[in-house]
Amino acid sequence: MAKYIFFTGGVVSSLGKGITAASLGRLLVARGLTVSIQKLDPYINVDAGTMNPYQHGEVFVTEDGAETDLDLGHYERFIDENLTRRNNVTTGQIYASVIQKERRGDYLGATVQVVPHITNEIKATVTRVAEMQAADVYIIEVGGTVGDIESLPFLEAIRQIKHDVGDENVMYVHLTLVPHLGAADELKTKPTQHSVRELRGIGISPDAVVGNFDASSIYKVPLNLEAEGLAEAVIQKLGLHPRHPAQLEEWAALVERIDRPAHRLRIALVGKYVELKDAYISINEALYHAGIYHDASIEIVRVDSETIEEQGVGVLDGAEGILVAPGFGARGVKGKLRAIQYARESKVPFLGICYGMQLACVEFARNVCGLDDAMTTEVDETTTNNVIDFLPEQRNLDLKGGTMRLGAYDCVLEAGSLAARAYGSLEISERHRHRYEFNNKYKALFEEHRMIFSGHHVVGRTTLVELIELPQSIHPWFVGTQAHPEFKSRPTRPSPLYRDFVGAALARSREQAATAPSAQLTRS
Repeated sequence: MAKYIFFTGGVVSSLGKGITAASLGRLLVARGLTVSIQKLDPYINVDAGTMNPYQHGEVFVTEDGAETDLDLGHYERFIDENLTRRNNVTTGQIYASVIQKERRGDYLGATVQVVPHITNEIKATVTRVAEMQAADVYIIEVGGTVGDIESLPFLEAIRQIKHDVGDENVMYVHLTLVPHLGAADELKTKPTQHSVRELRGIGISPDAVVGNFDASSIYKVPLNLEAEGLAEAVIQKLGLHPRHPAQLEEWAALVERIDRPAHRLRIALVGKYVELKDAYISINEALYHAGIYHDASIEIVRVDSETIEEQGVGVLDGAEGILVAPGFGARGVKGKLRAIQYARESKVPFLGICYGMQLACVEFARNVCGLDDAMTTEVDETTTNNVIDFLPEQRNLDLKGGTMRLGAYDCVLEAGSLAARAYGSLEISERHRHRYEFNNKYKALFEEHRMIFSGHHVVGRTTLVELIELPQSIHPWFVGTQAHPEFKSRPTRPSPLYRDFVGAALARSREQAATAPSAQLTRS
């Protein structure tokens, strides 16, 4: 019988249910148990793909091309398993499925209601994952906060599951806010009391209550929960049989490197959603993972590309590496182009992700190849030098959701390239999320000016450009990728491109430190 752990949240949102659920998953994996994690999101959108990052943070993409909640990124990073589209369920998906069944006549003329039809559909999506993924434990996080009207069908469904499968196979964990009042220097439990009472009014009595806590790094949370005995409580409640004692030595060593880094680096993250940390959360974590590998603390300096347009590239001074982030639309594009030009001409290590790679091609076309009006058709459909253009199948789409190039795609790398050195292989696979590609009719011109096309994806008779780079005789480390390698980065196994990008930034930092004293002597 499958074992289920349901996470709910109370008092306020954004307490860290996803991190807590993922951390518990890490502790169970450390005991040799297999774990899968699912997110139940109460919003009516079918998926996160059409949602503004300011409202929902980043869109995390799975191997099979699902555009999901960012918490799935945390799940994958902590339990080190690739999840699928079935691991993120939304109200929109549930209602779409139920309405489709009603239209087919599957309900035999019954009046379709929230209970039992919607709740049964929710239960079916939960148990279906258990049947298909065959893990020892299933952790299910219910999005939102107890008391939200949109969460009620999900809470009713998880209440029923306990009666369907038995108390010994279900555990409820409730995460709440425990505020600290500075004047009295006291922790207050009253918000938790009210939240638990509301949850019990729905029919769910939590088996464990977790008070939110602060940690200097999210990667400390598993160790904190282990010290509090949460994993052992789960094992006792569900009658689990760990295959070995908790093996957390590697994780503890990882946290030690985070706490006591040997080096410090400043990486400029250039984008247009920089005010919101969650908008680029996988990029942030991939940089931190690379920093852990190099025993370096990464200070991410978030630079709004519109600020570059207003104030100039001086805002990038002091950065040992520049990453131009993905995005959509024309806003902030001029600032991104100036950041790329600065990185290329100043020999600052550069990594362009998706739109960042595409704009690196635009900048190269304009300032190296002499195509002054070069642009992506995403920004200017009338440009006569569309170095970045639509994929043919992306033209004239009526539906925007789920229609981009999504999920994992194979890529063949050029031997001897920076990319091949990073991956240690000529055949790789990374995840994608975009509509536009490099226009191959400009390939020969770019190559004449020494641009290297170091990775390709072959589809039918077409060869799509996946990676670009400059030779090291021109630039120490300049790479752009159509993919989102941050989605596959892990704290114990960083993304190869991010790892080598940070390595190049560290080399630049060391060079600058080595030359600084002699420069001072010269000035004296």
